[in-house]
Amino acid sequence: MCFPFSPLDNQRDIHSGDGSSSSSHQSPKSTDKWAASLENLLEDPEGVKRFREFLKKEFSEENVLFWLACEDFKKTQDKKQMQEKAKEIYMTFLSSKASSQVNVEGQSRLNEKILEEPHPLMFQKLQDQIFNLMKYDSYSRFLKSDLFLKHKRTEEEEEDPPDAQTAAKRASRIYNT
Repeated sequence: MCFPFSPLDNQRDIHSGDGSSSSSHQSPKSTDKWAASLENLLEDPEGVKRFREFLKKEFSEENVLFWLACEDFKKTQDKKQMQEKAKEIYMTFLSSKASSQVNVEGQSRLNEKILEEPHPLMFQKLQDQIFNLMKYDSYSRFLKSDLFLKHKRTEEEEEDPPDAQTAAKRASRIYNT
C-alpha cells in the first residue's frame, strides 16, 4: 500500500516541503496561529504533529488522518493512482472492516462500486463532516490541553527571555528619571 497517511506512519507528514523536519524551525508564535483557526493549525506541519499527538491520547487520531488523506487525494492527477488512493481511503477509514474507521453520516451508503470511477471531490462531504467534528469538538479541547499550553509557554519563553526584559526595564528607569 502506498497510503501517505497510514496510522502506522507517524512521521511522513511532519516534514516540510524540502524534506527537512519542521519541529525546531517554526515561526514565532505559531501557537497564536493555531489558536486562531483549525485551518491554520492544519496548514502547519508542526501544528498537525501536535494535534495528532493530542488526538492519539483521545483515541481519535483517525479523524485528522482521514482529513489529511482526503487533502492528499484531491491533489492526485493520475487516474490509476487516484483509484489506488480512493480504495486505500475506503479500506482504511470507511469500510466496515476499516482499521481506523471514522464515524461519518452516510457511511453505510458507501460501497466499493464508487471506487471504480473516482473523482477528486468524492470524499468531500465526509471530509467536511470530519473537519466539523474536529473543529467543534476536539480542536477546542486541544487548545485547552496541557500539550498545547506547554508548547505555547515554551514558545513565549524562547521569544521573550526574562533576563533581557528586566535589564531593559532597569536601564529605562535609570536613564529616564
